[in-house]
Amino acid sequence: MGANSSSISELPENEYLKKLSGAEPISENDPFWNQLLSFSFTTPTNSADLKLLEEATTSVCKSLVEKNPRTGNLGSLIKVFLSRTKELKISAECQNHLFIWQAHNALFIICCLLKVFISQMSEEELQLHFTYEEKAPGSYGTESEDLIEELLCCLIQLIVEIPLLDITYSISLEAVTTLIVFLSCQLFHKEILRESIIHKYLMHGRCLPYTSRLVKTLLYNFIRQERSPPPGTHVFQQQTDGGGLLYGIASGVATGLWTVFTLGGVGSKPTPQLEQCSPLANQSLLLLLVLANLTDAPDTPNPYRQAITSFKNTQDSTAFSSSNPHAFQINFNSLYTALCEQQKSDQATLLLYMLLHQNSNVRTYVLARTDIENLVLPILEILYHVEERNSHHVYMALIILLILTEDDGFNRSIHEVILKNITWYAERVLTEISLGSLLILVVIRTIQYNMTRTRDKYLHTNCLAALANMSAQFRSLHQYAAQRIISYTCRHLRRYVYVLDKLYFPHSHCSTLQHCFSTLSDNGEELLSLTCSHILRSYASSLFSLLSKKHNKVLEQATQSLRGSLGSNDSPLPDYAQDLNVIEEVIRMMLEIINSCLTNSLHHNPNLVYALLYKRDLFEQFRTHPSFQDIMQNIDLVISFFSSRLEQAGAELSVERVLEIIKQGAVALPKDRLRKFPELKFKYVEEEQPEEFFIPYVWSLVYNSAVALYWNPHDIQLFTMDSG
Repeated sequence: MGANSSSISELPENEYLKKLSGAEPISENDPFWNQLLSFSFTTPTNSADLKLLEEATTSVCKSLVEKNPRTGNLGSLIKVFLSRTKELKISAECQNHLFIWQAHNALFIICCLLKVFISQMSEEELQLHFTYEEKAPGSYGTESEDLIEELLCCLIQLIVEIPLLDITYSISLEAVTTLIVFLSCQLFHKEILRESIIHKYLMHGRCLPYTSRLVKTLLYNFIRQERSPPPGTHVFQQQTDGGGLLYGIASGVATGLWTVFTLGGVGSKPTPQLEQCSPLANQSLLLLLVLANLTDAPDTPNPYRQAITSFKNTQDSTAFSSSNPHAFQINFNSLYTALCEQQKSDQATLLLYMLLHQNSNVRTYVLARTDIENLVLPILEILYHVEERNSHHVYMALIILLILTEDDGFNRSIHEVILKNITWYAERVLTEISLGSLLILVVIRTIQYNMTRTRDKYLHTNCLAALANMSAQFRSLHQYAAQRIISYTCRHLRRYVYVLDKLYFPHSHCSTLQHCFSTLSDNGEELLSLTCSHILRSYASSLFSLLSKKHNKVLEQATQSLRGSLGSNDSPLPDYAQDLNVIEEVIRMMLEIINSCLTNSLHHNPNLVYALLYKRDLFEQFRTHPSFQDIMQNIDLVISFFSSRLEQAGAELSVERVLEIIKQGAVALPKDRLRKFPELKFKYVEEEQPEEFFIPYVWSLVYNSAVALYWNPHDIQLFTMDSG
């Protein structure tokens, strides 16, 4: 920048920036502003350039913080920007490139300065810097306009009113970015901000009437996914000399202006991912999530959340509720398409969660779609690649499934959607499978991953809840899905015996059994080769005789004994002791899921009955277990009924013949013989004070995903940084 400057590192020595941050006041009408604002650049996208820009800006800001109370130059810069935005709409219509270009550059400088100011000072100090004006000798302070409110309102108006064209794309993006920066004070506080000066401006006064229009515009920016125009579109045609680094500047203003600089340098190309995405869509979605998760004011609920939770479809002709002044309409078909296409990003999944959980209009629309697989498949893919995703993204995807499975219509329809060749599912070739069966496979795989790796109780509880919600509507389960339901249950039955063995007989020696369990692979398929009698003959008789005599008391005594042997009441129990209750909960829920399917849709699921019969030996050993005895009644009845029919049919039956006998038996089995249990239904409920989870999560997304924004990781207080 500047007459002889062409790199970011030279910014602190640039004569125009030195004058802006110097001791000399600059009036709003000074020709200096035309000179300051006549530069062009390619916005940096890589962290190295962003960090360099941050460091360069910091040194300028230090000088400005010191001198601004006397000069008021920050206020003058903002007033210059405000005056130029008044003509932006006309400039866009008239294709006035130069006017828009300089307004954008003014906003870019303001944003860079604000970002450093906010990271280094309190909101009260920041507010003071907006009030400083030039102090002429002998002058007295006069009542002035509120520049913060003026600027915030101007940014919102710019976003909602300026048409999105190639020449306005950059300034629209910069306006969204500056609003994010204004709200970024939360990053520098460990506690959730419940009373913020900036929040107050956005929820009251002149900004409030724009609430619904701002939310609607940000949503449409996300929906449209407008790509960034080619570099230089908003300024002038790119020249070929200088290696393509310099943009032409209009000859009338070239003299004495800044030499153009390009961030990123020769050969520094954005990644293909960055080339394909829409910076404005990404930034708009992040701002929308930040606004939606602002805490309620003491006297006012968050209007942005109200707008998000109440908007309706453009085809909905019903009247708006008078209790919500921020409601609006949007095209749900376009929104649905964008949500389906963008689920690879955390922020799009979080938006989908918010809409399904809080906006009943969106939830009703989504559940009525006949192409629900377009939404569910990306969610399943997130869960399938659980080891590659952060835990929050997995939680959101899982909760979305749980919300969807609360609806019986959804649970029925997913078994009617037949999918071909699911290429991302690697464990087995799935040439044809229903969406419902695929959902079961992925959820069970997620539980399995969690139980063997992360051991997160919240995760497996919600996985099991989703399966339980679906269980009464299981239809025509794929043989592999049916097999995984049964084999996963069997694995935990065997694991349960193993843990009890370690608890009650810690010094026993059964090398074959111990070796078997110590060499299990992650999927535990080796367990299927062990018959229940092999395991249970050694230990089950003594274990279950203990368990039948006040099981909980015995377990408690064994636990206390273990603690004593470790030498201290504060000593942790071994993993297997801590896992016992979790394993028992999983077994109980899996048995209830199997029972629910058998009770409600036995005749629709011969493959599940087949898989159950194949592993009947193990299930039969648990029929009298005090923790599972009640739920085992129906399962035991089904096993006995079909085993009898198979015995009558003779030996050496083919798979096809066994399935035929099962289908015939399903019709013959009297339904009144199966005991009725309460319907398995689980509903997702947000925990108390959800902002304690969502606000750090949203800001971590901003920190990691926002375009052309960099904060020093050492300054971040809201969440823990993985690396410095």
